[in-house]
Parts: sequence; structure tokens; C-alpha cells
Amino acid sequence: MQKIKRSITEKLFKRLENNPAVALLGARQVGKSTLAKMIVGQFKKSVYLDLELDSDREKIERDRELFLNANADKLICLDEIQHLPELFKVLRGVIDSKERNAQFLILGSASRDLIKQSSETLAGRIAYLEITPFLRYEVPDTNFFEYWLRGGYPKSLLADDDETSFAWRNDYIKTFLERDLPSLGFRVPASVLKKFWTMLAHSQGQIMNYAKLGSSLDVSIHAIKNYIHILEETLVIRVLQPYYGNEKKRLVKSPKVYIRDTGILHSLLRIQDINDLLGHPVVGGSFETLVIENIITSFPRWDAYFYRDSIGNEVDLVLEKGLKKIAIEIKSSTAPKIEKGFWNSMKFLKPDEMWCIAQVDTKYPGGDGLWITNLELFLKEKLSEM
Repeated sequence: MQKIKRSITEKLFKRLENNPAVALLGARQVGKSTLAKMIVGQFKKSVYLDLELDSDREKIERDRELFLNANADKLICLDEIQHLPELFKVLRGVIDSKERNAQFLILGSASRDLIKQSSETLAGRIAYLEITPFLRYEVPDTNFFEYWLRGGYPKSLLADDDETSFAWRNDYIKTFLERDLPSLGFRVPASVLKKFWTMLAHSQGQIMNYAKLGSSLDVSIHAIKNYIHILEETLVIRVLQPYYGNEKKRLVKSPKVYIRDTGILHSLLRIQDINDLLGHPVVGGSFETLVIENIITSFPRWDAYFYRDSIGNEVDLVLEKGLKKIAIEIKSSTAPKIEKGFWNSMKFLKPDEMWCIAQVDTKYPGGDGLWITNLELFLKEKLSEM
């Protein structure tokens, strides 16, 4: 499988230069281990342990302090650390005694214990980065429709053909539900969570209706919120909150939920080729997901929301940082039409910039300060300004 440089690489090196410990978090199979092994290989002295392997786990479990002291001058990479969350207390003592940066690179699938333990035990000593499936500008040579259909998980996107990719994603979903979640301490039957995940896929990008979902599954609203928490905690769905601002208008209060990877979304919906996708009711929500994930991941310092008021005026994505605000409408069309509800929303949002991301070939004005462009050109322009 070809190796593709991840955009987060330089940032990860910089975090290691300035922090004793760095946690690289991400869903299973997004490429954490591949990136970590490359990083570790750049250090003259380093050691890599995969804590899912009994042989590696025994090296540190037998006598933790002895192992850490014996490798005190190295960068120690601990992969899938959620299998030994009690290590964090030991790491704190080592970090404080050595007083140097680049001591530990910690990889995890964002379990509750991982975040809780590291936040409490290593406060002020650890930096966090999230790695996601491939972003569009990381794989510019890949056909756009192939990227959209297969999603960004490396083994899915880089598979030999669509059939192999689809089979890998089906296996991923099964393994994630039946093995990975239980190993992280989540005790919901795989069949229940699979049905719930599929229901979310059918309502991709829509405002959450907890009561309706609970009725369909014959469970309480509390249970539905717990399922959302599990899938959000493991980084396979995104919960996008509504924008409030300082307006006194009646605004929607429930969030929107997106399955973050379009390939996983399509597998849950049994969409196997691009023509199936283009004829499916979820096509708009799927394209919206692709755009939102690429933009939010590319602008981690910006707060992200959607906007909708009680009469249906809506904007797909609102980015805010300090006093600056960007409004983004997303259309899967090659000839996007901007509805009245968008312009009504602008009266209240008063953004500094207005964009429409669509499947167009170039950037052109849409009137009244709005720019229409595609995802690649938008990211290229905005990232160059950062």
C-alpha cells in the first residue's frame, strides 16, 4: 500500500519538541500506528510498544518502573494505551524526574479512560492531536468520486477496487462493534448499536430527534444519548451544535449528527458504487459530511456550528474565531442555487465571509459578497491565509 504523508506530521514533531508527552488520538484504522512508526524512526533513540500484543505488553507490565528507567533516554511510543490506563500515574513520575521533552508518544482510540486518566494525571505535561481519515488535500491524485464513495480510511481508499473497499468497510464496522467497543469498556449489544448507527446514516446531517430514535429502538431518550456518546467518544460520529450567538431569536437547540467518514456512511446504507450514491436520498447529506469534515479538521482553532431558526432559515456551517465569522453553505450540485433562507440567516449572522461549497470547477461570485467554489479551492485559499 502506498505511503501518503499526513498533514499532521509537522505539527506532531513540533508538539514533541515542546512537550514531554503527546497523545495522538483517532478512530481505529485511521493510520495512527503508521504515522507513529515513521515519527519514532526519526529519533536516534526510541522504542515502540503495541500494547495490544501480549509480548509487548509484558515488557512493560513485568516491571514498569524498571522498563521506563532502562529506556529513559529514548522516545517511548505506547500504542493503544487504553489497554493499560493505569500507566499514566507511572508516566507522570518519569516525566517529572527527567525534565525533558519528547519522552512519550501515546496512541489511543479516544476511550473515556484514556482522556480522563491523561487529563487528570498528566495535566500540563501532555499535548493532544487528533488524526482523522485522509483529508482531500492529502490525496489530491485520487479521483474525487472515489474519495467520496470510499471515504478516507487508508485501507478503504487505497483498496484495489470498490468491491474490496466495500468488503473492508463492512469488516471494519463488524469488528468495531463486536470487539473494539467492548475492549474500551462500552457494554451495549453490537446488534443494537449497529441498528442505531444505521438509523443515523439514514438521517445523516439532520437535526437530532431523540424521542423518535428512542421510539424506533424501543429505548429511552437517556439510552439514545448514551449511544451518541459512545460513537462520538470513539470518533466515528460528529455532533455539530447549533449556533446561538447573542440573538434573542428562537433558534433550534438540538444538534445535528454526522457519521464522520463517508465510506462508513455508504457501507451502512449498502451503497456500493458511485451511481448508487448519486441516486440515493442521502447524496446531499453525504456530500455535506465530506465538506464539513474536511473544513472542521483543517481549522481546529475555529469553533464550528450550524445555524437554524424556528422558521427554517438555515446555514450548513458557521465558523467562528474571536470576532471573525464565516458562513458556509454546501450544495452537492454542479449548478448551486442559494435559497432565501440562507440570505435571511445572513441578516442575523452578519458574517465576515460567505461561501458556497459545491461541485463546480472554479471560484466565482454569487452576489452580495458570496463566493461559490469547490472544496479543494476553498481549502487552498483559506489555508494559505493561516
